[in-house]
Amino acid sequence: MKLILHDFSGHPFQAELSRKLAAVGHQVEHVSCDQYVSGKGHLEVQPDDSPTLSFTGNMIDLPFQKYAPLGRLRFELAYGKAWIQQLKLAQTDVVIACNLPLISMYRFARYAKRARLPYVMWHQDIYSAGLADELRRRLPRPFASLGARVFERMEAFCARNASHVVAIGEAFRDVYPGWKVAPANVSVIPNWAPLDKVRPADRANRRSADLFDDAVTLRLVYAGTLGRKHNPELLVDVLQGVLDLDVSAAMAVISEGEGADDLKALARSRNVPLRVLPFQPAEDLPDVLGSADVLVALLEPDATKFSIPSKVLSYMAAGRPILGLMPADNPAAVDIVESGGFVADPTEVGAKGASAWLAKLSSDPTLIAGIGEQTRAQAERKFDVDKVADDFGVILARAVSASRD
Repeated sequence: MKLILHDFSGHPFQAELSRKLAAVGHQVEHVSCDQYVSGKGHLEVQPDDSPTLSFTGNMIDLPFQKYAPLGRLRFELAYGKAWIQQLKLAQTDVVIACNLPLISMYRFARYAKRARLPYVMWHQDIYSAGLADELRRRLPRPFASLGARVFERMEAFCARNASHVVAIGEAFRDVYPGWKVAPANVSVIPNWAPLDKVRPADRANRRSADLFDDAVTLRLVYAGTLGRKHNPELLVDVLQGVLDLDVSAAMAVISEGEGADDLKALARSRNVPLRVLPFQPAEDLPDVLGSADVLVALLEPDATKFSIPSKVLSYMAAGRPILGLMPADNPAAVDIVESGGFVADPTEVGAKGASAWLAKLSSDPTLIAGIGEQTRAQAERKFDVDKVADDFGVILARAVSASRD
């Protein structure tokens, strides 16, 4: 089978799925967007990869302006058009579409319907909900409500016309009936992290000095995007709270973009030892995460039903205690608590509770190590990429077979 897996973001576990599908004999082209700034996976062919695997980075002559409405609209329209032109030359049997911006995805879905090209929608979030929230921040209510309905209909069209929808959590099933997506066309496959690429590392490693001074007792790391679903100020609040409890602590934040710039300015104004670094190469991720004593995750309350932060999965694979400032009912929060980490509400009160937990943890290196081992063990129990690849293989085969009937 010849297939294209288009993951706009270029994240690690999607690349891992492409590797697994190629390893069992499929011809796989993995496509991602070079202009999207994020933590990337291994997006080059590795020595042990199948010869049937290739990687392509899409680039168009427009900047990706995430929070500039007109600029983003132009980008998404142009990106969708450029990818469709590539698809017309690709002669692929099936496409997996993942993390595509909604307008680009809608443009692709309309093309796929006309061309009778089967595709699997790998549904990582309810994108229309996030766009609707942005409209409400910017427009009067009547215009925002109209735009929200338009975006929801676009996303419903994409899901309804997919050969199959793969959702990352059970909460998605509540949405699909209203979009007239047949239950038989939906599967839930939770995300994971590649255990062989993200693994526990020594606290003192080749990257530690880039992130922390040797004298720091408690090292905290946040690695990932800082967008509308995150409140960067909480990172400063947590760090300040630990310092106020007379713990020698510092934080390294691995991120880029507007949120990272705002955080850097805030940390400077409050004079806390918080260092902001750009996204790091995929091969350095184990050492970057391993330099920490505790890894930190954020998620705002209005994102909880469908947003499952993949950074928590990488944290689990890295084998470190995890602090989550997020709603307790988020699936990632459940994983954190089950592995011995700590979850608090993403509020000032929650940040104070998190600081107290960190201060207590800092006095017991044995406890830190034990929670880290428990966290890695849970990742090894839960993350089975071979089964995921098998499940996707069945879904893809059925999609291709149905398109030929």
